[in-house]
Order: sequence, then C-alpha cells, then structure tokens
Amino acid sequence: MSVSARVAPVEPLAYAGHRIDPERRRGRGATINPGGRFEAEQRVCEDDGWGSLGELPAFKTEVSIEKARTIITKNDSPDISFDRSINPYRGCEHGCVYCFARPTHAYLGLSPGLDFESKLTAKPDAAILLEKELSAASYQPRTIAIGTNTDAYQPIEKKLRIMRGILEVLERFNHPVGIVTKSALVQRDIDILARMAAKGLAKVAISVTTLDPKVARGMEPRAASPAKRLETIKALSDAGIPVTVLVAPIIPAINEHEIERILDAAKAAGAREAGYVLLRLPLEVKDLVQDWLLTHHPDKLRHVVSLIRSTRDGKDYDANWGQRMVGSGPYAWMIGRRFEMAAERYGFNGARTRLRSDLFVKPEKEKAQLSLF
Repeated sequence: MSVSARVAPVEPLAYAGHRIDPERRRGRGATINPGGRFEAEQRVCEDDGWGSLGELPAFKTEVSIEKARTIITKNDSPDISFDRSINPYRGCEHGCVYCFARPTHAYLGLSPGLDFESKLTAKPDAAILLEKELSAASYQPRTIAIGTNTDAYQPIEKKLRIMRGILEVLERFNHPVGIVTKSALVQRDIDILARMAAKGLAKVAISVTTLDPKVARGMEPRAASPAKRLETIKALSDAGIPVTVLVAPIIPAINEHEIERILDAAKAAGAREAGYVLLRLPLEVKDLVQDWLLTHHPDKLRHVVSLIRSTRDGKDYDANWGQRMVGSGPYAWMIGRRFEMAAERYGFNGARTRLRSDLFVKPEKEKAQLSLF
C-alpha cells in the first residue's frame, strides 16, 4: 500500500469532503479531522491507487501529561454563574460531536475533530497545585466549577483518578464545588460529595441530551447511556446531593421534541433544578456538526441548519453575551417558553441551591518535630 499526502490551504468546508473511513473512527463522534485555524496548511491522506486507505490504523486514545503551573482558571463572562473553574483534562474521549470546547484543541496544534477525542492531555499534579493555590494568603473562596470545558469524569479518569484527588482537597478546605458531567463515573465519588453536600458545599449537574440510546450513541459515542445518566441522577439524589438536569444542547429537529420527556424522567429520578442550552456552533464546530448531520441525518441537514441560523440572526453562531446560550428570534423564543413551562409543570427550580463559602478553612500544615537523638 502507498499513501500520498496532499498539502493545501486550511479550508475546513472543503476538507469536510474527506470523511474518515468508518472503521478507522469506530466509536468516535466526529466524522472528519480538519486542521485547526492556526495551521498554515493541512494534509489530506489520499489513495494513490496502490492500496486501500482502509488499512490505515484506527484512531486510538493517546494521553499526554501536561505539567501545568496553575490549576484554577478565572473568567469574567457576564452570562455564566461562576468566575473560576478547573479542567483536569484537555480533550474529551466522550466524543460528543457538538462539544463547544472542541476549538480549544487548535491551541495545541491538533484538530478539533477526531484529535479532540483521541489525543488527550492530563494534569496529574492538579490536586497539589489546587492545595497550593487555596492556601495562598490572598485567596478568597467562591464556587469552583468543574466540567465546564471538558468532562472531568471521562473514561480515562477511572484510571488516573485526578478528579478524585481534587475533591479530596476541596473537602479538606471546605470549599464549594459545582460539577457538570454526563458520566456515571461520578457515582464513584458519592462518599465525598455526600459529605460536602451535607454542609452545603457541593452540587452536580447531569447533562441529558436525549433518551433515545441510538441517537445518543451516534452523537455522544463514549458517554454514559441515557438510562445510566438517569440512574446516576437517582444515586446522587438518594445520597442527598442536589442534582440539576441539563437538557443540553437542544438541537433543532434532532432532540427538541424530547424536552418534556427528559424533564419528566429527570424529575422522577430526583433532579431538583433544570436548565438548557441551545446548540452552539463556534468556529470549527460548525463544520463538524454539519458533516455529522450529512453522515447520520442527511435528510434533515438543510432543515437543521436553517433552524439553527434562524436562532442566530441568520448566522451559524452568535457569540454575544446573553445570546450564545439561548439564541434569539421566534424559534429560540418557542424553545425557551416550552422549557420554562415544562420545568414549572414538573416542579423544577422552585428553590435554587446556593453553595456556602463561609465554611472555608485553610488546614494547618503539620509541624515537624526535630528528633533529639
């Protein structure tokens, strides 16, 4: 077999035609692997007639170690409820095709496509760095959000246990934490989270995009099944941990018809609060989602794209504060009212869980005693 590499300017839309063979991307969400926007050129593998591109190796998960200098990331975005977060990993093996964090992989010189879900980086020193930052004399406690970029409970966490270490530090300092995940692995840490929740220091949001396992498998191939997520909501709730269900993202003509069913099922499982996010298509995500639609829902492609643009003032994405999460226009308004009416009908959001910061304490470091002998 012989394979040639054609070099061309980075044009993601043109590159979308070079779909990766299904056998090479089995179990992955993205169908393409376009170059990032910072790359001067892209390379496309092409069969030169001497062999089959199907013989190329499959995409396997690779994990690199990142030696971070700090672990708490600050933000001043006016339309989100937290000002600091922790991301133990870059990239996410869950492979959710719609993930708005995908473009961040371009900063690593990697593709927001298949690279994002197969070439990951981990921060094993996260707990040590966190303890150091929380111990600083100038540190003022406020809720730390985890899982806002990539999922801290993605499959590699089962072995690396970085998130577990972070929670152990937060519990020692009585520091509030809010977690967003779509993984059943969070049940592993119920012991810590239940103790923290009893003090008003922890809450968890579970993202439920669909109740249809077939749709979920194509859209979020390595995330927990819908049934597992509902099971996780129940396990957390039974342990006294406040749970929010996130219907996120709502994708026009794909899962919008499930809004009421998801809220009903989540309420029955024990969720107390609910929220939603309309599909976001920043930067490279636009091309990834469109090619995914062309692969899995070709008959709906034009309709979905048309509806998305109707919620973004005719564009694929509107990054303006206050608009990026919920969109604008008649269709976005309709989605919002449906969600609000269903949430009220099922008894969500009667009272918001406010985490406490007044219990924060910096544990005294052990003072070593010199030996006399």
